[in-house]
Amino acid sequence: MLTVYAYKNCDTCRKALKWLKEYEVPHQVKAIRDTPPSKEELKTAIASTGGDLRPLFNTSGGDYRELGLKDKLPTLSQDEAVTLLSQNGNLVKRPFAIGKEIVLIGFKEEAWKKSLRQ
Repeated sequence: MLTVYAYKNCDTCRKALKWLKEYEVPHQVKAIRDTPPSKEELKTAIASTGGDLRPLFNTSGGDYRELGLKDKLPTLSQDEAVTLLSQNGNLVKRPFAIGKEIVLIGFKEEAWKKSLRQ
């Protein structure tokens, strides 16, 4: 089953969840701030990006700016990034959806259709 990490006050998350409901895609929702993705899920997501860490980060978020991650991100190891993301759901780009052989970061309707409506 698809697990969607979302934030209730996020318009993009609401759009994604509405889309999932509209297309009757079975899923469960987890509050990303309370329950960030696990280290294993994050490592799977990093593998899906070819090792690129940046797509996993909510680069427009306050926590990202406060921690100065714009300058630090290029020098972070994968383990450091995974630890940060797994401990602070505000840092994770949302919605973050993961299931068997599926990783979706952010909501781009075409990508979601391609992955979930085969």
